[in-house]
Amino acid sequence: MNVVKHFYFNAGFFILLMAPLAHLQAAQLEEPQMVIESTSNKLKEKLKDENFKKDFRKINAFVEATITPHVDFNRISALVLGKLWRKASAEERAGFSSEFRVMLIRTYSRAFVEFKDWSVRFLPLMVKDVNKKVIVKTEILQPGIQPIGVNYRMYEKNGVWKTYDIIIEGVSLVTNYRTSFKNEVKRAGSLQAVIDQLAKRNTEALAVNENS
Repeated sequence: MNVVKHFYFNAGFFILLMAPLAHLQAAQLEEPQMVIESTSNKLKEKLKDENFKKDFRKINAFVEATITPHVDFNRISALVLGKLWRKASAEERAGFSSEFRVMLIRTYSRAFVEFKDWSVRFLPLMVKDVNKKVIVKTEILQPGIQPIGVNYRMYEKNGVWKTYDIIIEGVSLVTNYRTSFKNEVKRAGSLQAVIDQLAKRNTEALAVNENS
């Protein structure tokens, strides 16, 4: 994944947590949009705390607790691996899903403190799918640049809306990571080898961030 796309995928997950309401009042939002909007006040308050922003362990724990109810990491993992997921053992599925989740959370925890001076515009939402799947369309608004389209694929199950893909300017997070991990499995020789490498990178990255 190139640097620009990776940056905006960080933005996409971060905005899932933090999206400040713009151009639509809360009463006008549909339930899936409210999932994205609902945590903004908590995060705004957190960002005011300079001590909190300096403690990566606290940031990581907070992001994990905030993201987890709204993201289906198992479904994302299955979509990212595609055919590899279907061939994987139960242990490999669990291992990949766990380490991929840690990777996403630590990546977006770092993005948590880096975004400044932006807002989100929610575009009209049409809920037509009887299976309760929607695409929540938004635009990131930043001074001096064109709006950036960030859309969220979401589904509803048992009254809860969850995200299972983010699309940045027409490019899917799932598709990008699928290509990346497919190539990694080819290089490493097996899915388990990739899981082991991912676990090692996660451990090392978290240790560096906590000590920085």
